[in-house]
Amino acid sequence: MNFFIQGLTMGLAYVAPIGMQNLFVIDSALTHTKKRAMLTALIVIFFDIALSISCFFGIGAVMKHYKWLQLAILFFGSLIVIYIGISLLRPNKSNLKSSKSPTSIKKTTTTAFVVTWANPQAIIDGTMMLGAFNATLPSTSSTPFITGVASASLIWFTSLTFIISMFSNWFNAKVLRYINLICGIIIIIYGLKLLYNFLTII
Repeated sequence: MNFFIQGLTMGLAYVAPIGMQNLFVIDSALTHTKKRAMLTALIVIFFDIALSISCFFGIGAVMKHYKWLQLAILFFGSLIVIYIGISLLRPNKSNLKSSKSPTSIKKTTTTAFVVTWANPQAIIDGTMMLGAFNATLPSTSSTPFITGVASASLIWFTSLTFIISMFSNWFNAKVLRYINLICGIIIIIYGLKLLYNFLTII
């Protein structure tokens, strides 16, 4: 139980900081029905847990062994991140009411995959944090620890979706526009930082 709690607290520290996944989940909770927003959260949770498990059991070792792979993830990931940020800056002519129409499951799943697996910083942070913990844990403690990490992802994203959905009526189209602008700028800066990291490596 002790290792599960360690995994849970580490998982919350890993997933809670504002990032692309959180922005995606918040946007879904503000612009879709509660049911659809929760479905989006579950899709993000699936990809997040898959990434956490991969980081925990050694994706970092593969990236470290193959320098070209690390460079490719940094380069293409930074471009994708910048593109997502720019798309948030573009004015959306649809009003808040029409935005309640959900996007397709395919598009939601693709975007959830991109904000998780095409995010180099998430892979690097996850590898450094979770991979380092795995190296220090007894072999019998790996399962309860990573279960705690997975539970943190489930708790965080479902709670975030529920809370934002509960107060979504407080947000009008103008407020959402400002939120998109702020999020877009943050994401673009984030993408430029990743691109800078790529350039410094080469």
